Amino acid sequence: MRDITKIFGPVRALSNVSIKLYENEILGLVGENGAGKSTLMKVLSGSWPANSYTGEIYVDGKKQNFMSPVDSEHAGIEMIYQEISMHPELTIAENIFLGRIPNRHGIIDRKRMYQECEEYLKLVGLSLNPKAIVRNLSTSQQQMVAIARALSRKPRILILDEPTSALTETEVEFLLNNLKKFKTMGISSIYISHKLTEVFRVCDRITTMRDGNTINTSDCYSEAEQTDTIIEEMIGRKLDVMYPKEKVPIGDEILRFENITVKGQTEGKNKVDHASMVVHAGEIVALAGLVGAGRSETVNALFGALKKTAGEVWVDGKSVKITCPRDAINAGIGLVTEDRRATGFIKDFNIRENISVASVDQLAKGVIFDKKREKEIANKQMKDISIKAPSIETMVTKLSGGNQQKVVLAKWLCKDLKVLILDEPTRGVDVGAKAQIYEIMTSMVKKGIGIIMISSELPELIAMCDRMYVMAEGKITAELRGDEITEANMMKNATG
Repeated sequence: MRDITKIFGPVRALSNVSIKLYENEILGLVGENGAGKSTLMKVLSGSWPANSYTGEIYVDGKKQNFMSPVDSEHAGIEMIYQEISMHPELTIAENIFLGRIPNRHGIIDRKRMYQECEEYLKLVGLSLNPKAIVRNLSTSQQQMVAIARALSRKPRILILDEPTSALTETEVEFLLNNLKKFKTMGISSIYISHKLTEVFRVCDRITTMRDGNTINTSDCYSEAEQTDTIIEEMIGRKLDVMYPKEKVPIGDEILRFENITVKGQTEGKNKVDHASMVVHAGEIVALAGLVGAGRSETVNALFGALKKTAGEVWVDGKSVKITCPRDAINAGIGLVTEDRRATGFIKDFNIRENISVASVDQLAKGVIFDKKREKEIANKQMKDISIKAPSIETMVTKLSGGNQQKVVLAKWLCKDLKVLILDEPTRGVDVGAKAQIYEIMTSMVKKGIGIIMISSELPELIAMCDRMYVMAEGKITAELRGDEITEANMMKNATG
């Protein structure tokens, strides 16, 4: 791709971007949210037609003019998007062969379709019935089916945009090993990820992007030696401290909950089993555990978003009854949910509306809504936490993942909170936005707010917390303090 420039109104999304991909190579493409990575790949995949940008694309030395994804596919290019695009009511086989279903004399050859489907599922490590309905699959299984679908088209170039965001560690391991195997099959890949550990494990070279420009391309040789340089290229400044944790005086007990219990689907087994925790003012408390341990269920039950069968809650020493999120908000508890797209923001609202949505009560005077005050609050939050957007009227769906997460945080920063629960606050967020989120957390605890933090990234959890509770099979199995807060201790208690 040579000198690709793509403009959206006043925004220059790509500016003379050039990249090269060689045979039998995996090229890592990294950069902050909004750097232009996905836009560049949409150009390559034909989602943006050739007449909508300037620059040139060559495949095997031949100039291409992709006017649609079909043109790109004919050139041997397949793209797997971060947002899974499947037809939920169709079977796995029908999804994989949609538009190309095997037939004999105009009659669908289902036997052949199912046989070939099983072969492609095997390639991505899935042992599923080709006749299974996609809606009934887990998110990670759907992601692997999408990769199988791409492979069924026998591509020469595979583009993967954040392919592991919905995968378990075992599935990630399998995918990375497969990508290396695909190289031996003549498939080159472009691998987009915020997880630099994965990039260094699987890629031959790395191209860094920032603000719609290509900054540098380098060979992958050492994660330990190159990581800081790559991060600095991505954010355009030196990142001396990744986790800006400061020692903040710990105050009095601000939140206590005891014996929170949530029923499981199996009779006699609880998702959350008599979980208890204490949080102090100015304290970051980690809630750690493996996938399925019950961390998210615990905080959602505390917040009133999930029905609990038992449990008591105290805020500032006073017993509070929480049966719904409104009760929790009135008690001074906020929750940044695990999945911002599903439950973090309202897709049909702009930035201003999403920021003010939790503060409607304060902004309403009788039947009159104070729009002037709403705009003032939104503009202040946008400035204070550096939300990158043309204005507060920008639709939140138009923002990068990191900026969407900051809007979700801003919603709670407007409130007079006592406790903020952060469930995977940096998932799908680039390193620059991560550092800003850590800084926001630090500024909050300085004001005496208590934070409960859940994260699958153990280094950030360990670096940012003052104390750690560990969960396994719905139960709190340990409380770690000081030097006890290590990855080894967490894993020992998380595995029972």
